[in-house]
Amino acid sequence: MAERSFAKEVEKLRLGAGEAFEGEGILAITKALLESGVGYVGGYQGAPISHLMDVLADAEGILSELGVRFEANASEAAAAAMLAASVHYPIRGAVTFKGPVGVNVASDALANLASSGVNGGALIIVGEDYGEGSSIMQERSHAFAMKSQFWLLDPKPNLPAIVKAVEDGFELSEATNTPVMLMVRIRSCHVTGRFTARDNRRPPLTVREALSAPRRDFSRVVLPPMSYTHEQDKVTRRWPDAQRHIRAHGLNEFHGPAEAPVGLVVQGGMYNGVIRALQRLGLADIHGNTEVPLYVLGVTYPLVHEEFLAFCEGKESVLVVEEGQPEFIEQQLATMLYRAGHSTRLYGKGMLPMAGEYTGQVMLDGVEAFLREAAPQYLPAARRAPNREDEPLPVPDLSSVVPGRPPGFCTGCPERPIFAALKLIEDELGQHQISGDIGCHLFGSLPPFEIGGQTMGYGLGPASNAAFDGGGEKRAISLLGDGGFWHNGLSSSITNAVFNNSDTVTVIIDNYYSAATGGQDVPSSRADNPSKSTGHPISDALRGVGVKWVRQIDNTYDVGRMRETLREALTTDHAGPKVIVASSECMLNRQRREKPLKAQAIREGRRVERPKFGVDEDVCTGDHACMRLSGCPSLSVRHTGDPLRDDPVASIDQSCVGCGNCGEVAEAAVLCPSFYRADVVSNPGRVERAAARLRGRVIGWLQARRRARRLDFAEMS
Repeated sequence: MAERSFAKEVEKLRLGAGEAFEGEGILAITKALLESGVGYVGGYQGAPISHLMDVLADAEGILSELGVRFEANASEAAAAAMLAASVHYPIRGAVTFKGPVGVNVASDALANLASSGVNGGALIIVGEDYGEGSSIMQERSHAFAMKSQFWLLDPKPNLPAIVKAVEDGFELSEATNTPVMLMVRIRSCHVTGRFTARDNRRPPLTVREALSAPRRDFSRVVLPPMSYTHEQDKVTRRWPDAQRHIRAHGLNEFHGPAEAPVGLVVQGGMYNGVIRALQRLGLADIHGNTEVPLYVLGVTYPLVHEEFLAFCEGKESVLVVEEGQPEFIEQQLATMLYRAGHSTRLYGKGMLPMAGEYTGQVMLDGVEAFLREAAPQYLPAARRAPNREDEPLPVPDLSSVVPGRPPGFCTGCPERPIFAALKLIEDELGQHQISGDIGCHLFGSLPPFEIGGQTMGYGLGPASNAAFDGGGEKRAISLLGDGGFWHNGLSSSITNAVFNNSDTVTVIIDNYYSAATGGQDVPSSRADNPSKSTGHPISDALRGVGVKWVRQIDNTYDVGRMRETLREALTTDHAGPKVIVASSECMLNRQRREKPLKAQAIREGRRVERPKFGVDEDVCTGDHACMRLSGCPSLSVRHTGDPLRDDPVASIDQSCVGCGNCGEVAEAAVLCPSFYRADVVSNPGRVERAAARLRGRVIGWLQARRRARRLDFAEMS
C-alpha cells in the first residue's frame, strides 16, 4: 500500500502522438520510457524518486500490454544488476533509485556494467537528493560517473527537457555502448507542466523473446585480459564517440548573444535558477531570452572541450554554476583552458558557495557578484558597487524564544512505544551502546528519546555495532527496520551476527511496509498484493539463517511487554544473537486505509466506534513525564485557568488517532492515572442514546451539587 496511488494518473500513459500530456515530472518520465521502447524497468524506492516506483507499480498493466517487464527490486544493487540484460541483447532497460546513497549500494554492479559495456541502451534514473530538502548525507552522484565512466545527463527542470533527456539517454548509451545516468533533482521530480506526447513503442525485442535465442559474448566478461581491453575501449573509442554524439545531437545548449565579454556555464538542473537571477537583474525575460551568453550542460559528463573552448572565444571571464562539492566540472574546465593556453578567466566557487543548495537568493548574489567584478556594465549603475543599504537585514536569533522542533514520529506511530520501552529499560539497567539504522526509527536518536547515536547505512544497524561484541558488562543494542532488514540487513547484519555468534540484541521494527519511503510493500507485509508475494514473517527468515533466540511482539503499543522482553534479552544467559521482532502497522498507512471506510460507514448510517484519549485536568500533576517518554505530537500542554495552579497540565488535541500509547507509557512508567479513554460512537443505537442521556443527567446532577458546595470568593468579597 504505497503512500500515494497513481491509478487514475497512469491512464495518461496511453496518450498518443500529438496529444497534450499534463502532469508531474515523475509521470512524464514513465511516459518517456514507454515512448522510447523500453524493454524492462526496475528500481528501489527512495526520495525524491519514490513516486516513480509507485507509478510503475500502478502502471504494470499498461507495461504488460507493451511487453515491458517491471521489477520492484530488493535493493539498488539488485536493480543495477538487472541492467545486465542490456549487455548482450539490444534491449533498452532502465532502473531508478535515490542518489547518491542508491549509487553507493549499486556501485559494484554499475562498475561491472560500465566496464563490460552494453549493446542495448541502459539508463540509470537517479533522484538527486541534494540540498535543504534532502534526508541524507550531502554528496553528489557525479563522482561515480567519473569513477566508472558512464555518462551523466542533467536536464533542465521542465517536462519537455526531461522527456527529451530520456530518449537522448538511450540513444547516447547505444551509440557509445555505455550506460547513462539521468539525474533528476528534487525540483525536477515534482515539477508539473505539459509536453506533446508520442505513441508508446513496443520494444523491438522483449525480454521474453530474448529468452528463446540466448546470446553469449566472452569479451564482455569482466576478467583479465578482457578487463584491460575494456579500459582501453573506454578511452580510445567510447569517450570520443560520446563527445561526437553530444555535439552532433545538440545535447548541450547555447543561449544568448554570440559575442559578449562574459558568459555563464550552467548545469542543466540549475538553468531555471540562473534565468531567474538574470531576470531579477534585468538581464533576461520570462521566456529565457538572456543578454548574458549561457552554455547549458545537458550532459555534465563527459564534457566536450571543443564546445567549451568555442564558447570562451572572445570572452574575458566565465562563471561556472555548479551546485555541490567538490567542483568537478570547474576543475575539468580549468584544465581545458590551461592546456589550450586560453586567456579567459574562470570563476566558480568563491563567487558561489563551495557547498549547500543554490537557492534563488544564493544564485542572485553569486551572479551579481560575478558581473560586478567581471562586467559591471551589465548592471544598473546603482548595483555596480556594493551598497550596504541594499544588504539584507540580519536575521534575528529566535532560538531563545521559539522552541526547537526536531523531526519526529507521526501521531500514533507504533515505533514510539518501542523507544519509550527502551528509555524505561535504560533507566532500570543503565545506558547501553545503541546503534540506529536508516528509516523512521532514526528519529529515536533525537529528543525526547535520544536513543542511538550513529547510522552507517540501510540495514547496517547491527553490523555497525559488531565492534562492541567484546564480552563487556552490557550488551550492545541495535535497531533495524523491516525495509532495511529485507534490503541489506538479513545478509549484512543478521547473518554476520549469526556467523560470529555475536552476543548482541537487535530490535527489528516491523511496521508492515517500507514506511519511510512511502509505504511500499515488503516481503513481510500483511496486505495482499496482486503482483507481489507478501506475508513472509521476518521471524521465519531469522530462524532460517540460524538465529535461535527470537521473540515476536505483535502489539508494540504494549509498553510493559516491550520492556519485559528487552529486559529478558539484555539479561538472558543465551550467548548468541538475540532478536526482538516488534510488529505493529504503520499508523499513516492504517489511517489511509481505515478513515475512508469509517467515513463511508458513517454516511451510510452504520454504527462506528473510535477511541478518544484525554487527560483529567484535576488529576494531572503537571510534571510532564508522559511527554518525555512519549513525544507524541498530539500530546501538549495547556493552562487550566485555575489561579492556584501555575504549571500547565498535559493535554491531548484533536489530532489524536487513539493509539493509546500515552496511557500505556503512563501505566508502564507508574505515572499518574490522569489519562482516560472515551469511545466516541457515531450513529449509536436507541439503547446507547438512552444510556447517554441518563449518564448525562447523573453527571450533570453531580456537577451541580459539587458547584453548590464550593466557596464563592466573589460573593464573600
